[in-house]
Amino acid sequence: MEKSSSLKLFGSWASSYTHRVQLALKLKNIQFEYIEEDLSNKSEALLQSNPIYKKVPVLVHDDRPLVESVIILQYVDEVWNNRPILPTDPYERAVVRFWCHFADDKLGPAVGVVFASSGDVQKAAVDQVHENLALIERELREGYFKGRKFFGGDSIGLLDIVLGCGSYWLAVFEEVMTGVKLVDPEAFPLFHAWLREFEALDEVKETIPAVDKLLEYAKAVRAMLLGHCMGNTGVIETATPATAAASATTTASVPDITVDSS
Repeated sequence: MEKSSSLKLFGSWASSYTHRVQLALKLKNIQFEYIEEDLSNKSEALLQSNPIYKKVPVLVHDDRPLVESVIILQYVDEVWNNRPILPTDPYERAVVRFWCHFADDKLGPAVGVVFASSGDVQKAAVDQVHENLALIERELREGYFKGRKFFGGDSIGLLDIVLGCGSYWLAVFEEVMTGVKLVDPEAFPLFHAWLREFEALDEVKETIPAVDKLLEYAKAVRAMLLGHCMGNTGVIETATPATAAASATTTASVPDITVDSS
């Protein structure tokens, strides 16, 4: 395993954003110290490393902190150029960055609303998830990534990491919420096939927590959310799964079950 001088990762076990960084470091065979954060009682080290957003993940390289998972991934790829996760072609790099932004700006937030709502609001959010998945499906069918096993080609790249670390929650949410179907293999065959290929990778299996653990966590969080009053919009007023799970007071719309991540 490649030495990385001083490298620390502050994260949370259920955070798909943390998993992104863990997976990239694993793919590049880089040693690092992992520090699990209690998001209901954040460490002083985390708050000092990320004083603006106060979230995980934070990567500290030689005492210099980096925040925001996609920024961290690009930094890692520039510093350790073995097993690159970004393409060399400038146009393809731009396309990859666009779809990474789409995942965090469109798809993720819609999934978050599905989990943190019910009734008509949830139905509208499910429709939004399907619309977003249809756009990705079209890109796989006839767009820039047509004919590829992964978005990165024969091996996973930045976009695979960003989309894949989080997509496993889709199946978990379907188990937790009766009657909700987010990924239909018939409606999104290429996306479904890509996700199965991604989840079958050894490095991914070593990074993503066991499904039963995720399911138990999601059920508990969902139960907490449903125990709170709902506003007129149909969205649970405590707003985010992780806020209820950690008994915190922060309210936000997030693309992850863990609010304190980026």
